[in-house]
Amino acid sequence: MMHLHGFGLSGRYLLPTAELLRDEFHTFVPDLPGFGRSGKPPKPLDVPDLAHAAARFLDDRQIEKVTLVGNSMGCPVICEFAYHYPERLERAVLVSPAGGVHNQPLRRAIRQLARDGAREPTRMVRVAGPDYLRFGVPSTVRMFKALTRYPSLERLLALQIPTMVVIGDRDPLMPDAARIQEIASGTDNHVLVVLMEGAAHAINFSNPGELANLIRLFMADQPIVDDPDSPGHSRAFEIHRGSLHPPTKP
Repeated sequence: MMHLHGFGLSGRYLLPTAELLRDEFHTFVPDLPGFGRSGKPPKPLDVPDLAHAAARFLDDRQIEKVTLVGNSMGCPVICEFAYHYPERLERAVLVSPAGGVHNQPLRRAIRQLARDGAREPTRMVRVAGPDYLRFGVPSTVRMFKALTRYPSLERLLALQIPTMVVIGDRDPLMPDAARIQEIASGTDNHVLVVLMEGAAHAINFSNPGELANLIRLFMADQPIVDDPDSPGHSRAFEIHRGSLHPPTKP
């Protein structure tokens, strides 16, 4: 299981969820090229480049098949990985997928990020602040342009593997739940959509117990139920299950 980070960030903010799953899954949390502690690539990378980089990371570790868990920009990277390497992807977990029309133009995305910042745990600043500063403004502008050119929705609806999409009802970067349900139900697909009440955008960091619980249930084809070990913090429930998605096991 490999966890892929979001725009301008390193994998550090994904660790709270990844660490809860490491005893059950062989777990990796890389920094993609140009992000976090990874070196700067010789040329700016777009979404396909990042997907190929994720594949090379797995090649270096002789891993042929993987489940990918992404947050924000990591979700388009997963969709592109599935497009180029369908035989290598077992399942996908897309948490707060971003980069579509709802986040354009750049000034709108910046306003959304600013609103989200006030909804995330204050300790997120200590993780995200250094990552954003290291990534820099020129890289931010280039990567945003690359995301606007990427056909996120088309790739998502074309996925041919069991896929879980997790969205927070306090996430300003996402359309409302009704719109997401409408989009998901417009096609016969393998997508399961789960709404997490009380969560914003960086669910992997802010709600690790609840998200890890959802991933375990999804991987085992169990019914989606709220996490009994995280009472009162948030509530998660299924809002759409595509007709091609695996049925739940008794």
